[in-house]
Amino acid sequence: MTENETTITIPRRWIVGFCVAGAVVGFGAAFAVGPFVEWLLSLAGDAPGPLRIAARLPLVWAIPVFTLLGSAVGFWITREWRKEVSVVTVSAGGVTIESESTSQFIDRDRIGGVFTDGIDLVVTDPQTNELSRSKTDTVLTGRLQHAFERLGYPWQGNADPYENAYITWADGSNGVGGRVDDLLRTRQRALTDKRMGAADDTRDELRSLGVVVRDRDHKQQYREIPHP
Repeated sequence: MTENETTITIPRRWIVGFCVAGAVVGFGAAFAVGPFVEWLLSLAGDAPGPLRIAARLPLVWAIPVFTLLGSAVGFWITREWRKEVSVVTVSAGGVTIESESTSQFIDRDRIGGVFTDGIDLVVTDPQTNELSRSKTDTVLTGRLQHAFERLGYPWQGNADPYENAYITWADGSNGVGGRVDDLLRTRQRALTDKRMGAADDTRDELRSLGVVVRDRDHKQQYREIPHP
């Protein structure tokens, strides 16, 4: 990474922090599991089998077992978190966005705006059509903003500047009609079936027709790109 390049992802120190925090919680659980099971037994007359087994462990074994287990849980949480969040590299020449299965480079000359929309990082062209919509995390918003602004990219804030242009799509409403309606219907089926690749392909087709689509509360919202 050079002076004119910044990579934004979940920092490794956060992974270490989660592992340490998990280990601390596990260490405390080794002392708490026995009294907790006794309380459950006195209250309900029973306790889950795994808890009863854990409560029978001698403390000399419970401490390392629970500490290691807590650390492993902390590592698993951060690993899954990292899978969900795209790795964004901002350079003078453009932006690279990498997820677990895809990698995309967007030349700087094509970029007309950058903003976050909830947990999405959105890059648009000068006509406001989306070039990319990728997953990020709100805890990374400040770092993303700093990276883009430092290199002079048109950062547009932490909300979609075209919010009022979106319409919630309903099958049969004929709001857009024709090919666009068919594609939105196809995409909805792909989302329902959890075929994310097919849903992304349909999003790309919609973009080529000048229609931006996003998902809100399990519903699709779309906006049409104004003609120059």
